[in-house]
Amino acid sequence: MTRDRLISAILVAVVGGVAPTAAGQGDDAPENRRCLDCHGQPHIAQLSPRDRRTMVTLYDQFPSEQALAGEPATRPGLYIEYDQVYRFSVHRQVACVACHQDCLELPHPPRLEPARCGDCHGQVQEEYDQSVHARAIKGGDEFAAHCADCHGTHDILSSRNPQSRTYKLRLPYTCASCHSNQALMEATGVHQPLAADHYADSMHGHFLLDQGLLAAPSCNDCHGVHDIRNAEDPASTIHKDNVPQTCGGCHTAVQETYARSTHGLLLAAGDERGPVCTTCHTAHEITRPGETAFQVASQALCGNCHADRLSHYRETFHGKAMALGLPSVAGCHDCHGHHDILPASDPASRLSDENRLETCRKCHPKAGGNFAGFIAHADHTDRHNYPVLFWTFVLMTAIIVGTFAFFGLHTIMWFAHGIVARLQNPAAFREARAAAARDTEEFVKFRPFDRFLHVLVVLSFLLLVATGMPLKFYYTGWAQWMVGLMGGLEMAGFLHRVGAIVTFGYFALHLGSLVTRAVRNRRDLQDPQTGKFRIKRLLAALFGPDMPVFTHRDIAEWWSHQKWFLGRGPRPQFDKWSYWEKFDYFAVFWGVAVIGVSGLVMWFPEAFTRVLPGWIINVALIVHSDEALLAAGFIFTFHFFNSHFRPDKFPMDPVIFSGRVSRTEMLHERRRWYDRLVATNRLEDIRYRDEWSQWKRVMHPLGFIALVIGLVLLVLIIVAMGSRLVGAGP
Repeated sequence: MTRDRLISAILVAVVGGVAPTAAGQGDDAPENRRCLDCHGQPHIAQLSPRDRRTMVTLYDQFPSEQALAGEPATRPGLYIEYDQVYRFSVHRQVACVACHQDCLELPHPPRLEPARCGDCHGQVQEEYDQSVHARAIKGGDEFAAHCADCHGTHDILSSRNPQSRTYKLRLPYTCASCHSNQALMEATGVHQPLAADHYADSMHGHFLLDQGLLAAPSCNDCHGVHDIRNAEDPASTIHKDNVPQTCGGCHTAVQETYARSTHGLLLAAGDERGPVCTTCHTAHEITRPGETAFQVASQALCGNCHADRLSHYRETFHGKAMALGLPSVAGCHDCHGHHDILPASDPASRLSDENRLETCRKCHPKAGGNFAGFIAHADHTDRHNYPVLFWTFVLMTAIIVGTFAFFGLHTIMWFAHGIVARLQNPAAFREARAAAARDTEEFVKFRPFDRFLHVLVVLSFLLLVATGMPLKFYYTGWAQWMVGLMGGLEMAGFLHRVGAIVTFGYFALHLGSLVTRAVRNRRDLQDPQTGKFRIKRLLAALFGPDMPVFTHRDIAEWWSHQKWFLGRGPRPQFDKWSYWEKFDYFAVFWGVAVIGVSGLVMWFPEAFTRVLPGWIINVALIVHSDEALLAAGFIFTFHFFNSHFRPDKFPMDPVIFSGRVSRTEMLHERRRWYDRLVATNRLEDIRYRDEWSQWKRVMHPLGFIALVIGLVLLVLIIVAMGSRLVGAGP
């Protein structure tokens, strides 16, 4: 006979006069029948304490009313459902008084002590006494878990029983009865108040609770059973030094790999900087490594220790794309490894000289030897270590600052002059605009083909800015929103390349039109007497007034214009092309060459690095990003003002859409062009004879839409750059 059976038999014999009898296997203890005579009645829990005592003794033996004050009318556990609960309990052969020893007294005392589990489960009690739960109880926490909170009371089942509260599949729900109550957990100072909810959503919880895989860990596999300790306790299974061994209970091979890695060696050496499993995977929110959430979050996790490397990584395409939710690009672990991270000097490292190219080829299978020279964490502000990138950055910054300073001052002076002139003589200003609007005598400035190309310029440029700027300013909310609106970064990249193809297309069409025009007018390049080709005639054609090419005269016109701004001279008169229009024209050549070539390097890095070093990709990124910012900023500010927003043109100059300019405007601003055409009898050759009003209904709205889109993009760019200046951006 076991110890608890012996104690039960003796106690029941003394109290109830029932002789101990042997219980057969699977039967409940017969000495408990007397207790069940009362506690097996369903209505017992509804009786008042006074009524319950009349069942066993006289009324005058009752405690006083004051002694019963505060005693609830019903108490849980008074009614024991025998057939459905108690008969299946692991304690069915244990006498009731073995656990409830103060019940030997009849009538029972008003307040009973908790069941004394430790009398039989001494070793377990010792373990529990060292746990966070027991210590919390000793500290006065009335909500900390007792034995019954986890195992139950009269319905305790074996932990191997699928219906048991401590069965592996049900244990998370048992723990969650407290650990999903955020208010309770926060009130009692629990470090992770939503641990149960996070576990249910984790990879471990999904495998165990949703798929029923018993190999997946439950709460006790990591925290222990009765000896659950605080993570700060060196004896705890979840103490930082012990986490690898705890996780290694299931992930044996991973633990061995980790132990040989840089991180594992740091921890083994007692260096607190050494990360453990929970540092990267978290404790309860463990997700599958292949999921997007893990891929994106892992970069920030690495950055907790490697902040400088993360900041430089985020300036690369990989980092920006990852931040915008594209997990297919290379993250930290794709290059450095997962659990097998080693220094690049180690021959076994994925980034060693012997293995780096093979690592790159996991994503870029066609990469050549030079490709591995790409600098993943380059700092373009570090002149000593990255001189090429540093001077590239300095050059691009100088171009941006110089351009914006020059045209910013130019725009401010022009705007101020226009406002002052309008305020000084508003009637003359209105009359000049009205006269230009009434003038129906118009002449050709832009051919239909040129207007068509400009439409392509507008569409492709807006598309390139809208799809490219979110990548540059990836850290802003509007960038995330725009990428989502376009269907993700992959779709944004596809649209960006479409815009690039259209750009190369209109540029090729324009060059082709120039060649075609030269061929058609080749006789003008020949000497009329000898028929020989003359260089002077070629130069005259290239730098003549009908071509938007810079000449020495543009410098004089620019200076005259500045003096007019300041009221120091008359308004200058221009030919067909003004100096700012020529700048716009050649800015397209510069932009297509610089942005186009650098973009192609990033589009086809494997091909370019077959003949160029790998760091050319880093250079291309700096050039492409800064030149694109310059182009967008210039077009949406200075070009918009010069062409549309200056006081005498506001809100829009439709010449690029209509292709025509009125005689009044020619005499007002382009008198030299008008006089030259009259002197050469060519004015009638460019007189309009088509019907613009039919196209006006379409082109004007499109022009206004393009202006609005450009201004919106300009505001977003300014907001993004402002957030970086105030420290909100990286």
